[in-house]
Amino acid sequence: MQLKKLTLLVLFLCIASSAMAQLEIGVQFSPTISGNRFIAEDRYDFKKSNSTLRLGVGVIGDYFFSNNYAFSSGLMYRSKGAKISYKVTGQDAGGNPVEGTVEDELAVQYLEIPLTLKLFTNEVAPDVIIYFQVGGALGTKVAAQVNNEKILNGERTAKRFNIFETSAVLGTGAEMQMGQSTKLFGGVTYHRGLSNIDKHYRNVLNDKNIAVKNNGVSIDVGVKF
Repeated sequence: MQLKKLTLLVLFLCIASSAMAQLEIGVQFSPTISGNRFIAEDRYDFKKSNSTLRLGVGVIGDYFFSNNYAFSSGLMYRSKGAKISYKVTGQDAGGNPVEGTVEDELAVQYLEIPLTLKLFTNEVAPDVIIYFQVGGALGTKVAAQVNNEKILNGERTAKRFNIFETSAVLGTGAEMQMGQSTKLFGGVTYHRGLSNIDKHYRNVLNDKNIAVKNNGVSIDVGVKF
């Protein structure tokens, strides 16, 4: 019986060691040019006033199930959003129609779990390979500000935004082997928001068809061990 237990323990350790040998863990820094896009009627004239540089940082893990294919995930902190404008209409004291433009700067922070597939080439130069990445990401809101304020009109600005966000991820980059187990990498990734992040504008404009979504392009740099 003791021999059987010892055999099972050795087998378990071998399997665990093999799995860890296929897992590469690293840290990633991703400054992102962030913006927004809109689904709304033309009369609201939703526009992206500018794009904003936002921060992204976290831990990633690439699990290789063959030499050239890996499932990539991790945990990223990402800030998203930019300055937007839209039109509102109403009436003055005399009952005459009036129209104005409102401008808001959105900044929403998420904890995000990427779920992607990475495809790696063979060496294109000594110790250098190219990768292509495709998949999605699931995010949960952790904080938010509007016009650099956490509270506006007696309400916490974080309540303006939905808790969860989904996005599509498409990227490419290169890795360089720096030692037996150390790799430096750099790349470019496009993040396209798939879900509506807004609750506020639907209520203010009384139109449930309005949707505000995140967009961004990140420059990814980091190291894997």
